[in-house]
Amino acid sequence: MSPVYRTHHCNELRASDVGREVKLAGWVNMHRNLGGVVFLDLRDREGLTQVVFRPEDNAELAAEARKLGHEDVIQVTGEVAARIAGMANPNLPTGEIEVIAHELRVLNRAEDLPFEIGGDVKDEDLRLKYRYLDLRRPQLARNLRIRDKVVKAVRDYFHANGFIEVETPILSKSTPEGARDFLVPSRIWPGKFYALPQAPQQYKQLLMVAGVEKYFQIAKAFRDEDLRADRQPEFSQIDVEASFVRPDDILSLTEGMLAAIYRDALGVEIQTPFDRVTYYDAVNTYGSDKPDRRFGMKLVDLTGAFRQSGFKVFRGAIENGGVVKAINAKGFASVTTGQLADLETTAKKFGAKGLATIKAEGSEWKSAITKFLSDSERETLRTQLEIEQGDLILFAADKWDRACEVLGRLRLRVAEMLNLVPPNDVRDFLWVTDFPLLQFDPAEDKWNAVHHPFTRPHAADMQLLDEKKYAAVRAEAYDVVLDGVELGGGSIRIHEPELQAKIFSILGVNEQQQQELFGHMLRAFRTGAPPHGGIAFGLDRIVMLVCGETSIREVMAFPKTNRAQDLMSQSPSPADNRQLRDLGIKLAPERESS
Repeated sequence: MSPVYRTHHCNELRASDVGREVKLAGWVNMHRNLGGVVFLDLRDREGLTQVVFRPEDNAELAAEARKLGHEDVIQVTGEVAARIAGMANPNLPTGEIEVIAHELRVLNRAEDLPFEIGGDVKDEDLRLKYRYLDLRRPQLARNLRIRDKVVKAVRDYFHANGFIEVETPILSKSTPEGARDFLVPSRIWPGKFYALPQAPQQYKQLLMVAGVEKYFQIAKAFRDEDLRADRQPEFSQIDVEASFVRPDDILSLTEGMLAAIYRDALGVEIQTPFDRVTYYDAVNTYGSDKPDRRFGMKLVDLTGAFRQSGFKVFRGAIENGGVVKAINAKGFASVTTGQLADLETTAKKFGAKGLATIKAEGSEWKSAITKFLSDSERETLRTQLEIEQGDLILFAADKWDRACEVLGRLRLRVAEMLNLVPPNDVRDFLWVTDFPLLQFDPAEDKWNAVHHPFTRPHAADMQLLDEKKYAAVRAEAYDVVLDGVELGGGSIRIHEPELQAKIFSILGVNEQQQQELFGHMLRAFRTGAPPHGGIAFGLDRIVMLVCGETSIREVMAFPKTNRAQDLMSQSPSPADNRQLRDLGIKLAPERESS
């Protein structure tokens, strides 16, 4: 801090400083003219200090102060004084003192702003267009400070545990690992492209082959995919890999990191170890592989009760290899027509053909399906779903995975409607384990990796892999979840070239393609690759939850909109013809003539 501009920041002076000559610099946060005396709150990154200009001390100086506007940048020299009795502000750390100014220097004037810094700005596009102003607002400034604490806690934790921070390339190779790649054309190699990394996955495994043993980095990652509240085209990832480890080692390491984050950023102790739930149990019970367990409404399997049902929709789903499941929205029989329509739309969005419901009103069940139910089926429903007066029952009858997802989505929507989600200080961390290794895509008629092609099959399921019972093979994979949000995921990796080549083949990558796309990995595994595994976390998501926000845009300095635009710098923007010609990119006809 240069004494040329200031001797103290605006959250530093206290009653013990009364009588001291000080210099402060910052922005005019609040400006009040009371009978000729000018009061203003001077703000910098650290806080506020009240500054007073008295016309009886210096009329000319007070007149200059009256010309100041909000967000003008000024320097003030003055004497620290105690506030008049009864005028102290107990809500302000500097509330017992004020600075009596005897010198004012205007460093920069602020024009009229598009919104008030201290106001509640509803127009997010306006906020993003003037993000440098938005970041002056207390909430955003707080979020950046918390983010800094989170990043420091991560680095301190891993360094204390013997990890080395290593940077991996941003310009990489495009390989089929999930979302679309952002491609960067090469001027030196016309017709060839780099890809921006979706994750440092291959590089961190190669670092294990290199003998680094314990690696981490705060990495930039890029995915060209549709956006939502917790997604951005570019984001930050806490990337971790270690050699000679098993899943328990990574899980314990992760729990320690998250505990350090909450302790250092919020002063909060979180309980470890976290609960562990298998993928099947999570989806079967909550309809999600990232379950929010802070409220009830568990999925109940009713397949056995309806196997011989007179209700053809339920019986038909079971005969086709599906299931019948339901949730009880306790006390929601008062659901409005609009809310019910919303729930049906949600069900259809995730694959249901319709939505069967029962309202328990008084001693009567109101539903279009009750006339098809036998007395024993009604009793089974009453017992297994614990139906009471005022409840609303929602059903799904389909293949297991679709029925679970439909009810899982309905469960979350009902929780929103009934305000069942508790405050952010109720934190439910858990591990989801034993994910399936592979998933069949009927549209493409091929098997895909649930996580990525380098994930190791569960040791107990290797025989199933040999028997080509791919749907039953579990992965040595794990996700850490907080309050229904996936914070990160990882796995033990394949380190044997033969097993890796076999997985590639199952995924439809032939030998020639394996060499073209992954030859460097297969060659590296033949040079003495150690067993290894790791995990990656969405840094932005972690900070979002630590800050109590609902969008990662609130914890990123310069995010894109949900249309992948930077409204402040107006990117993406067109490239000029010369740039395109240098890259060997053919111009559109209309641009050729321009």
